[in-house]
Amino acid sequence: MVETGIADSGLAAGWDFEVVVVSFHSRGELTTLIAGLPADLPLAIVDNASGADQVGELVADRPSGRYVDSGGGKGYAKAANIGVRTSSYPFVVFANPDSRPTVDVMIKLVDDLRADPTLATVAATMKAKDNTIELGNGGWEPTPRRVFLHAIGAHKLFPTVGLFARPTPGRPINVDWMTGAALATRRQTFVDLGGLDERYFVYNEDVALGRRVREANMGQKLRTDLLVPHDAGSSGAGKTWMLQMRGASMIAYLRDHNSAGRVSAMRALFVVGYLARWAVHRARGNQRLAAEHLAYVKGLTIGRPPQE
Repeated sequence: MVETGIADSGLAAGWDFEVVVVSFHSRGELTTLIAGLPADLPLAIVDNASGADQVGELVADRPSGRYVDSGGGKGYAKAANIGVRTSSYPFVVFANPDSRPTVDVMIKLVDDLRADPTLATVAATMKAKDNTIELGNGGWEPTPRRVFLHAIGAHKLFPTVGLFARPTPGRPINVDWMTGAALATRRQTFVDLGGLDERYFVYNEDVALGRRVREANMGQKLRTDLLVPHDAGSSGAGKTWMLQMRGASMIAYLRDHNSAGRVSAMRALFVVGYLARWAVHRARGNQRLAAEHLAYVKGLTIGRPPQE
């Protein structure tokens, strides 16, 4: 791991939090994200592509910027953990290369942590390009009932019955886990919780973190009044590769926390539901969505795709 920057040189004046962003061939998205942030805001880029797109150049002239080469191919959870553990700031804000949290949003997230020591994490709500709220801002622990309702699409009519939350702006919602696209935490709390679960290369590490927070009897808060633009899936590996990985990570998580019988039942429900989606989109001529649903099924049944 190669690191440059100020991690061991004290805090930047005026800031008590650092932004940590994991990059994998994400230079274009990172450039846009960084352009909207104050020049002196502490920012760490953890590069999972070993310098392939020279993202270290993006923080070279920032007085409180640092670049960390993870060594490549570490997966999101491990890279994010490296970023936090090498930080010298009491608070950390995670951002994705394709999310656009403003510094004002970040400050409000950290302010919530300062005000309530029982909170482990606070996250903003992601919205798509068309300003609709994204499905998957957070969600609930997978159970056979919730998987069944998700598989048949009941969550579209009853938003809180499935697996993934699509919150209403300004309306509080209690979830079991939250996305890390714009999420704040105390550095020490995060470390004490064990960080993100590195058994999951990408996906479900957020679900696992929510579980650790609940087991520690701490709180997590989804700020539905803080809406952050998010171009989901625009950075990183290809979409079908990512969706196969998502399916594989879901099964891995289910195996870690459920009996073999429950895992088999939930996998069967997922497969039937996503094969039905695949068939519908194929019949309608939407080959892109059909391929994406089939990739998820491959992850559920075959496992992780080959490394890109």
